[in-house]
Amino acid sequence: MNERTAGWIGWAPLVALPAGALVAGPGLPRWVFMWVLAGAVFASCKWLTWWPLRRRATAGRSAGYLLLWPGMDARTFLDPARKPSSPRGREWLFAAAKTLLGVALLFAASAVSPPLLRGWVGLVGTIFVLHFGTFHFVALLWRRAGVQAEPIMRAPILARSLGDFWGHRWNLGFHNLAHDHIYQRLAPKAGRAAAVIAVFLASGLVHDLVISVPAGGGYGLPTAYFALQGLGVFIERSAAGKDFGLGHGIAGRIFMAAFTAGPAYALFHPTFVREVMLPFMSVLGIK
Repeated sequence: MNERTAGWIGWAPLVALPAGALVAGPGLPRWVFMWVLAGAVFASCKWLTWWPLRRRATAGRSAGYLLLWPGMDARTFLDPARKPSSPRGREWLFAAAKTLLGVALLFAASAVSPPLLRGWVGLVGTIFVLHFGTFHFVALLWRRAGVQAEPIMRAPILARSLGDFWGHRWNLGFHNLAHDHIYQRLAPKAGRAAAVIAVFLASGLVHDLVISVPAGGGYGLPTAYFALQGLGVFIERSAAGKDFGLGHGIAGRIFMAAFTAGPAYALFHPTFVREVMLPFMSVLGIK
């Protein structure tokens, strides 16, 4: 078995765990259902990336990868030959600043009157606390322990283009997973364009599962959002896109912002905000 072939044991949890979450979900509060589903998908994807490489790592490093690391870069994380650079002080400060910004947004949300807007502010705050702040801290701790672990968010605000945003800066955990198990498998057979489309559609379906299913509505909107991102990447790489400079510079940044932030309303749609995010914030004491 090579490292890109997980076999049925590697793939089985990707079916079994989300299925179990879907069975248990109707009896849970919607916000709990969301976290259970997200946890099931995350755990099964971690297993999928670890299983083919399990014999290359010590038990301790494998446990760290499976339980204490949010990324999907198993090949890098499990390799003891990779020696990371020691974290610098400003990196710790940057991680702390992002976490504090998220906390501030969560507190600020309580002062926002329209419920939907309050939910979106709280959602952004949660993403900063978790994805930008906490996960960055975890990466720094692993690097300090001698394990190569890069943050899954690499300053997406600095992206020079839509392709740069999705390919090198936003949620590299999913990017690594999709590149190894979707893109590289499909590209030689169906072509690069079809492989890119498949990656974006897979991302959309996963987000529909974790966002729309617990919310009980808004089905298809997250998938449509990611389909639009795929279309944007093709436009950016087209002859016309290159003529307009959509892959770099000011034009590239404006194009990227228009495609990612503009239709975000469809990704985190109102049904999700009302049925999942606001009740979750209420549990946190943000009303």
